[in-house]
Amino acid sequence: MSGSRIAVLASGGGTNLQALIDACTSGALDATIVEVVADRMCGALRRAEEAGIAALFLPVAHRRDAAERAAHDVLLAESLAVMQPDLVVLAGWMLLLGPVMLQRFAGRTINVHPALLPEDGGETVETSCGRLPAIRGAHAVRDALMLGLPVTGATVHVVTEDLDAGPVILREEAPILPGDDETTLHERIKSIEHVLLPRAVSKVLAARQTAVASEKGAW
Repeated sequence: MSGSRIAVLASGGGTNLQALIDACTSGALDATIVEVVADRMCGALRRAEEAGIAALFLPVAHRRDAAERAAHDVLLAESLAVMQPDLVVLAGWMLLLGPVMLQRFAGRTINVHPALLPEDGGETVETSCGRLPAIRGAHAVRDALMLGLPVTGATVHVVTEDLDAGPVILREEAPILPGDDETTLHERIKSIEHVLLPRAVSKVLAARQTAVASEKGAW
């Protein structure tokens, strides 16, 4: 193992996970993915197993059950803590993190979101087409089309207790073309995410290493 330790949470096909795996394998990202956790049986688990990465299936049977969600949050935090990750990456993870996870990994959990988000957590974001609504939540691609926006994009941000409102790490636009539907637009955004996410992870890890080195120097 070399570099930093990453844990990835995913709920879907795992294409962003694959982008991270490829970046680690090529040396573009000086890190090791030590665990992949999924709340559903999905492609991300298969990709982890094929890459020889520890994979954990941690389902939630009743997503609206507050007690079950709270217990899941504790199990998730404990399973990740065992692996001692420097960074937790949400790559298509479709569950809101609870207070235990948010406190245990505060400042070192990031998420990739399929829309443009503002740096200040506000309701609008500056784009090449002027200020546009910031789209949050699970249906960002569909909502961008419904609003008739000229552009959308992808954002990697720090996860906080406020939904899709943490500090922005990197962001890039994607045009919305005539005739786009949810599938074509989502594919265009994903192609951006696959480049943006490894870059953002590298940026965050480099900043963490610099901060740790500075703290050691202070002693």
